[in-house]
Amino acid sequence: MNPGQLARARQVAPDALQPNWRRRLINWALAVAAAAAFVAMCVDLQLAPASVLSGFGKLAVFLANSMPPSDGGDLPRILTALAETFAMALAGTVIATLVALPLGVIGAKTVVGQPVLHFVFRRSLDWFRGVPSLVWALILVSAFGLGPFGGVIALALADIPSLAKLFSEAIENADEKPLDGVRAAGVSPLMALRYGLAPQVVPVMASQVLFFLESNFRNAAVLGIVGAGGIGFELEERIRIFAFDQVVFIIGLYMICVAALDMVSQSLRQRLA
Repeated sequence: MNPGQLARARQVAPDALQPNWRRRLINWALAVAAAAAFVAMCVDLQLAPASVLSGFGKLAVFLANSMPPSDGGDLPRILTALAETFAMALAGTVIATLVALPLGVIGAKTVVGQPVLHFVFRRSLDWFRGVPSLVWALILVSAFGLGPFGGVIALALADIPSLAKLFSEAIENADEKPLDGVRAAGVSPLMALRYGLAPQVVPVMASQVLFFLESNFRNAAVLGIVGAGGIGFELEERIRIFAFDQVVFIIGLYMICVAALDMVSQSLRQRLA
């Protein structure tokens, strides 16, 4: 940039090339405040080096007692729990998809154009999205007792608002031209959605559902720890009796299953793309 261009740039936007002292002072004050807030949070959460070092002794004991990994003679029971965990994830995802699909259609601006109804509906979904699956599981296990039923419903309730929001956004981002062309043929609104909209959004929705299935398979293990059955219940039971060799075996087997599911899901999503 030559001197003439630099002079013109300073005339057009003087603060961009040389911020004034007030802006510099504000930026430094914000940086110091952010650093102080971070340090205060670390102190409040006891994230001190001494706290970290104090746990290494217990971690060393855990690692020493966990080698070599062992199934404890309960391999059939562990495999059954893994299958139950996958069944929980699959059932929860299917239920969530079936409920979220009509909600996603209703929540799309291109389907329901009334601004007030659209705003109220979308904010309601945002409100329910704030409740994680673990909280739902705690409530449902208390209501229905121990077992996978509460876990399945908890996964579904946690997924429904998120999937409905994603479905509605997929519908809103669809090209209107094929839909208008089908409508011009004089078909019913339902048939217009079937032939003008569905071919565009179904691959996107299917990819999103597969992603949620992966996530639910991981979340289902956590729900089992609070009494929702599955592999999480087996983990919690062995942690409670300090059978760390079996804990490591279960975690390793579970990680293999998660990796396999991720690979299959990724392959399916690539085909749908």
